[in-house]
Amino acid sequence: MSWWIIGLIALGTFGFRISGPVLRDRIHLSPRAVRMLGLGATALLVSLAATQAVYSGDGFAGWARVLGVAVAGVLIWRRAPFVVIVVGAATVTALLRLAGVT
Repeated sequence: MSWWIIGLIALGTFGFRISGPVLRDRIHLSPRAVRMLGLGATALLVSLAATQAVYSGDGFAGWARVLGVAVAGVLIWRRAPFVVIVVGAATVTALLRLAGVT
């Protein structure tokens, strides 16, 4: 990859990053639009997490990982502390793998 392409990508990234503070007072969105933008970001993160939970490389990641992520989702829904969520998901995944569930 040429250096000028890397520089162009860096300038584009900087432009996107600086446009928020520069345009904050010039562009006014409706409360509904602001809410939809927040929901869109949430949907993007959830879809990324779901994809990473189900696939590993070129194939299915296995039921142990999927069920571990499902346990994490339930713990998040129940508003458990972050450490409990991580340890709970890891414990379920490890126990299932120990039991032979792949």
